[in-house]
Order: sequence, then structure tokens, then C-alpha cells
Amino acid sequence: MTDIAQRAAELRELLNRYAHEYYVLDTPSVPDAEYDRLFRELEAIERDHPELKTPDTPTLRVGGAILPAFAPVTHVVPMLSIRTETDVTAAGALAFDASVRRELGLAESDPPVEYAAELKFDGLAINLRFEHGVLVQAATRGDGATGEDVTQNIRTIRQIPLRLSGDAPAVLEVRGEVYMRRDDFEKLNARQRETGGKTFVNPRNTAAGAVRQLDPALAAQRPLSFFAYGLGEVQGWPVQPATHAGVLDALAGFGFPVCADRVVAQGGAGLVEFHAAIAAKRDTLPFDIDGVVYKVNQLALQRELGFRTREPRWAVAHKYPAQEALTVVEAIGVQVGRTGALTPVARLQPVFVGGVTVTNATLHNQDEVDRKDVRVGDTVIVRRAGDVIPEVVGVVLERRPMREVAGGDLFNPVQEPVHPPYRLPAECPVCGSHVVREEGEAVTRCSGGLICSAQRKEAIRHFAGRRMMDIEGLGERYIDNLVELDYLRSVADLYTLTLADLLEMKRRADERDGVTPETVLAGKVATKWAENLIDGIAASKHPPLARLLFALGIRHVGESTAKTLADWLGSLAIIRRAPAPLLRVLPDVGATVAVSIAEFFAEPQNEGVIDALLAAGVAPNDEHAPSPKLRGLLATDELLAACGIAKLTPLRARQLAERITSFTTLAELDQERLAALALPVELAASLGDWLACDTHRQLLCDLEALRTDLLALLPEQGTAAGRLDGQTFVLTGTLPTLSRDEAQALIEAAGGKVSGSVSKKTHYVVAGEAAGSKLAKAEELGISVLDEDGLRALLG
Repeated sequence: MTDIAQRAAELRELLNRYAHEYYVLDTPSVPDAEYDRLFRELEAIERDHPELKTPDTPTLRVGGAILPAFAPVTHVVPMLSIRTETDVTAAGALAFDASVRRELGLAESDPPVEYAAELKFDGLAINLRFEHGVLVQAATRGDGATGEDVTQNIRTIRQIPLRLSGDAPAVLEVRGEVYMRRDDFEKLNARQRETGGKTFVNPRNTAAGAVRQLDPALAAQRPLSFFAYGLGEVQGWPVQPATHAGVLDALAGFGFPVCADRVVAQGGAGLVEFHAAIAAKRDTLPFDIDGVVYKVNQLALQRELGFRTREPRWAVAHKYPAQEALTVVEAIGVQVGRTGALTPVARLQPVFVGGVTVTNATLHNQDEVDRKDVRVGDTVIVRRAGDVIPEVVGVVLERRPMREVAGGDLFNPVQEPVHPPYRLPAECPVCGSHVVREEGEAVTRCSGGLICSAQRKEAIRHFAGRRMMDIEGLGERYIDNLVELDYLRSVADLYTLTLADLLEMKRRADERDGVTPETVLAGKVATKWAENLIDGIAASKHPPLARLLFALGIRHVGESTAKTLADWLGSLAIIRRAPAPLLRVLPDVGATVAVSIAEFFAEPQNEGVIDALLAAGVAPNDEHAPSPKLRGLLATDELLAACGIAKLTPLRARQLAERITSFTTLAELDQERLAALALPVELAASLGDWLACDTHRQLLCDLEALRTDLLALLPEQGTAAGRLDGQTFVLTGTLPTLSRDEAQALIEAAGGKVSGSVSKKTHYVVAGEAAGSKLAKAEELGISVLDEDGLRALLG
């Protein structure tokens, strides 16, 4: 037993030291696995020998028995609050310094008072009582005279030592703040969402609630932290420090976490400097604060100054503008961003928060609205930190407007919320186009990228870019002015601009900006820039089909996908008609991309713009018949498998294809004829559900009509495959004689494909001078690397 007791003591000492290194010093000396091994060993000893369990054993950190209630604790030294200075300017600090000097009878010529300046944490105040170095009790502040015994919960906070380091006093009461870091709070809420649990409003309330859990095991699951900042009762401390800063240094020596953001400041000027410095870094701190605290540093002067009623004259809390406030949601609107993202925005009763008056706050997206259940009429907590956009962080459900409904009585009325849950609109509030939300994405987007005024500038910049329509001379400044002064409502309007329009636009923009060009002062009007721009627009009218498709800004369609569409389908007219299943069978076009393309061309607003482009003379210069290789992809089973019908695997798609004569036949099936197909029960049920949607039946008819037209357009004989057919290349670095575009054109002309990233599917990496990470990735994966000569040899 002596050996076992010695081993238990050794394990307690080791585990407490390792925990201090990990949670306080952030310098662990052993791996987590080693800590866990020693912890399990100690648990086993204490399980077999309960008499060896001591108050400082680390196993108490996992929580104890559930408490019936919290016992009251009378504070030997009252936990008094300090006065709050609500003047958030520098004047607040100077006023405190002036009051201290006045109380001490100091003249202007006397030296400045020395202060300890530290942070005011936004958490829960706790008193920790240590006797002979061991934690024996933890209590909340309560009313200052009497608190609650929360010892079991506090033991679960791994930053708080269970036994003090060094030569501890006989009795030492340490006061500090239990809080929750912002990152820990976000992780906790993420876990809650994953398990379907309730999410928490803010770190402070969550920390306070954890400390007051009657079940310590629940408290142990909350990621709480602690900072020590002062003393209560002290007995038997032979050499107690003479300053408050010295007390904090001593507490750090005993093993307590003490915040590093503290200084010893000289006079009011030093306090002002500290207040400003912390304000500048407040938003980057990993935890919340609501101000700073100034304390006269010399403990002897603290005793001389004493107390005013129940507040010390020697300390003050100097606030910052509140970052959270309560207000009421008067309405919920929608903002449409330059990329088409729809963001719900709460219109608020004006409230002063974070140093400004806030009337709007973001709700981010539909998932966040659902998670927080924000409704019109709700009283909400609004947060604004620094320059961060104000956001609604939670709802005060007790204040939600309710009304009585039928089904109750006088004593038990039945109530329901006055306002229903909020849903984003099905149409863009700016342009009326339908909105889409792709699977796996939180963002809802407007589909009218070519017509939506909220997206207009971004759409035109993209359309005119060098790798798209390549409109020479159309810079950002001209685009901004043409849109803002209403000369461009869509990309099609570019091709109806006249020289007079451009000159008038320039004159109006100069007047708006208060600018008078030198040419105008000289009585002349510069026209060359406008003539060049008109010429540049005209020169862009006949691009390759792939560039035109890329220029349209279809979501998920980059250069590679645009080229796939152009190569395989051949013409804009065919691409506009292609339903999602047909697009999905093309190489490298997945389900999400296929749906995005089909929905883009099905949107009436976009159709109108494309028609306007064609009417203005914009036409691809390289349209051709569909690729002969398309024939194999138009098989009935291939297209059926791409329709997204549940339970319809490729094998079952082949079986279904054998039982129908055409897609039109399938679209016309009723329940009786569907049953006659003798399909597996699960597939028959799934197919019946799918056909119950009229849109799906129309899709099959469209698919049949387009397939018939494509088969008629396909060449009778397939052309010979290119030398690089089916091979994927990645270009990196600078080649000696070929530009990136020239190399890509040569590879694609030989049937190859150029990708932007290296993967296991890459066949070759063509590397030039200053090749970077792509070359390293190729070598790591064992992919063949070519120089320019090697590429030319491969091309023949």
C-alpha cells in the first residue's frame, strides 16, 4: 500500500504539472497520449483504493455527483464591486486620476500616482479558497456578502490549480474571472448544431450558466477559462507584495493564469495611453472585455484611500462603448450582393452599440435565420465589434409578440407567435429572377446575373475581360460611370452604345465629380478615347464560342467547362436548349454544374439578354456540328441515369431503357402502364414519385426532342481522335517560346485538355522557368514532367 500511495502522489504531481504547462503556460512537455495514460493509471488506483483520493487529484476535473442545490458561502472579505466610469473618452481616465490625487491631498507639483492597469473581463467573478495550498472551496460573488458554493464545477476548469506551486500561505483566497474564449464558444455551438442541441447566445452567459450547473459533468463539457486578478482573505503569508502588480506576479508564481495585457502606468496620461492601446486591439483579443480597470498600485495607498459606501476609492472600471445591445426587429429585408448572393437583413429600431447608432444588422443566410429563429417583432441582441458589420446574435424569446388562438381556456390560454418564421423570397427583389440555393451551400443566389442591377458592374467587368470578350479600352472607371449614369442595364447594351452616348457620359461624370478637363478649358472635346472604345466593342462581336460562354458569367462555368460545352455541342443554340441530364453526361460536367447551366439559360431575363446580344450582331466565329463522340453519350440509359431519379442506378437505367421506346413514352406513362414495366418495387415507387412532377415529364419530352435533333446533326463518320485525345495537362512556369495561351491552344487542338491544378488524373505537367508548387506536386505524385521541347515532341 505504501508503494501504491507513493505512486498515486507521484501521478497527481505529474498530472497537475502537465496540466499547468498545457493550459496556463501553453508549453506542453509531454504528448496528449502520455497525459491520458497517466490519468487512466491514477483513475484505476483511486477506483481500487478510494481512500487515496485527495482534494487536489486531477480526476476531480471530470465532475462529481449531481448536487441537490448550491450551498450558501459567506465571504470573509466581501466581494465588493468597483465604480464604473461611463465616460468612454480619455476624460474618464483623467477624472479618476484627479479624484485619487484629490483624496490623497497631492498638489500639481507632486509626482504622478502609480497605477496598475488591467482588463475588465466579461465573465463571472469567482472566489477560490486555498488552505495549505489545496483548493477547498469556490464561490460565486452573489450579493457581495454571500455567494454560492460551486466548488465541484470550478474543479473542472483545468487552468485553475488544485494545489498551489511553491510555498503557499496557510489561507489564500484568490479572486478572478471565469470566462469562455470566443473560439471555444464557436466550437461549442458547432458541436451543439451537429447534435441538434440548443445553441448559446454569447460567451459570458454560457460561462455563467456552466458554473451554475448542478451536474458538474455538464460543466466539465463546457470549455471554460480563468484569469486571476486579486485577493480575498489571506493568512500566513510572511512576505506579502507591497503592490497590486506584485500580487499578480505572485499569483502567477503560485500557478494561476494571469492576463499578460496589464501595465504599471504613471498618472492620468499613462491610463489614457493604456485605455487607447487596449481599444485598438480589443477586437483581436481571443475573449470578450467590456472595459479596463485602474487600481492604485501601492497597497498602502489603497488602505489610505479606503472605501466610499461599498466601492473602493482606489479603483475604477473604465468602460468602452457597449458591443451588444437590445433592440426590436421592425422588418426583415434582403440585400443582393455583386455576386448575386441574397443576404437577409434585420431592420431595427435605432440602438447605440459599438460606438455608433445601428439600424440594420445582418442575418447572414437562411440557415442562420432558422437557427436563431429571428422574426419580425422580436427583441434581439445586436452585436457590433469595431468595424465589423452589426449582426443579430440571438433572440429574447420571452419578449416575442404572441397572440391567443382557439383551443385554450381562461386559465390555460393557447398562444402562438404573431409573426411566422422568415423565409427568403423565391425571386430576386432587385430583378425578379428566380433564386437558387445549391446543395451543400448556405448562400442563396439570384440567377439573373446578366440583368440584375445589383450584379451589373461585376457582370460587365467579367464579360469585357481579356480572357472573355476582350473589349479593348473598357476599363473599370468607364464601366462604373456607364452603369451609374444608366447607359448600361445589361451586357447587351454595350453593343448599342454610340459615340454621342460616350461623350455625354463623360461630360455628366465630370460634372458630377466637379472635374473640368484641360481640353474643355481649352474649348475642345477629346473624342479619341471614345472612338477607340467604340472600335474595341465592335471588334469583340465575333469571339470563339467558348469565350462567349465564359463571358456570360454562368455560375461554375470557367474556361475549361466553357470549352467542353463548345467542343461537344458546337453551337450556342444547342447549348441554350440542353437540359441538365444531357449536360451532365459531358466530360467533367457534374450534376451541380449541369443544373447551374440549364437554369441559367432557362431564366427568361437571361434569355432576353442573349437574344439582345444576337440581335446586336454578337455571334461566335467557330460554331460547328456537335462532336461525333457525343453519339455514345446520347444512349437512353446514359441520359436516364443522369436524370437524378432516386434508386435508378446505371444497371437499372439499362433495364428501364430496354422497357421503353423513347423518353416521350416514359413521360406519358400512367400508374397502370408503369406497373406493367415490372420494375423492382423500390424503383417503381421512386420513378412514380418523380413522374408525379409535371416539370419532370416536360424534361423528358425536351430531352427526346433535343436528342433527335442532335442525332440528325452528328456527322455520319466519326473523325479520327486527336494525338492527345483524353489526356489532361497542367502548365506551370514560363516556357522559352510559347505563351501560356499558345501552349494551351496547341494541346487542345490535338484533343488534350488543360487543367489549372495537379491531381492524380493529370497525365503531364509542362514546366517552364520559375515553375512553382505545381511542379513539386507533380513530382510528389510521380506525374510525367515535360519541358517545351518535350511538349512539341509529344504533339508531333
